[in-house]
Amino acid sequence: MKMGAELPAKAIYRIYSPLCHQFGFRSFFLYGEQAYYPLAEANVAGVKTFEQATGIVNLDDPYSFTRFESRAYIGDETVGYKVALCERDVAIYLAILLFGIVFGLTGRRVKSLHWALWLLIGIGPIGLDGFSQLLSQFDWAWLASIIPYRESTPFLRAFTGALFGLATAWFAYPNIEESMSETRQYYIKKFAVHEASQ
Repeated sequence: MKMGAELPAKAIYRIYSPLCHQFGFRSFFLYGEQAYYPLAEANVAGVKTFEQATGIVNLDDPYSFTRFESRAYIGDETVGYKVALCERDVAIYLAILLFGIVFGLTGRRVKSLHWALWLLIGIGPIGLDGFSQLLSQFDWAWLASIIPYRESTPFLRAFTGALFGLATAWFAYPNIEESMSETRQYYIKKFAVHEASQ
């Protein structure tokens, strides 16, 4: 979008749209005044809110049609251009990538994270942040008395996403490597037997 290549840019947004909600108020922006534009309800000091930057209002109502406008909003030269994945997803994928690089550089010798730690470090924080926000935004009086309305901050989204990505990669990569190593050894022996019989 910044280079004026609108067709490929819109194709990228469309490709990623089934994988992420792409709400502008929960996404990072590139090449603009700010890296993010949270809702006013997130109470992030010192930044323009999404409503102020775009003029799209009534976003605190999860049933509002303007949420679809926020999803479709791509950005402009002043605000910047929305990343095709939300803040949490960007953090998840970056953490998985960074762990993969470290895992490769250490010769794949890192031991797998215990499943209980994966639940505690990876699932716990992202579940608490994401579900408490989701449940707080339903318009149900009985639920509102238990979980008050809240909108997560860009920092919390990125932090819990990074924890989830890191813990998931740390749990999965060593286990996948161990499984592949066993498969590799099986085929090495099988080929050795085959070569010896020739």
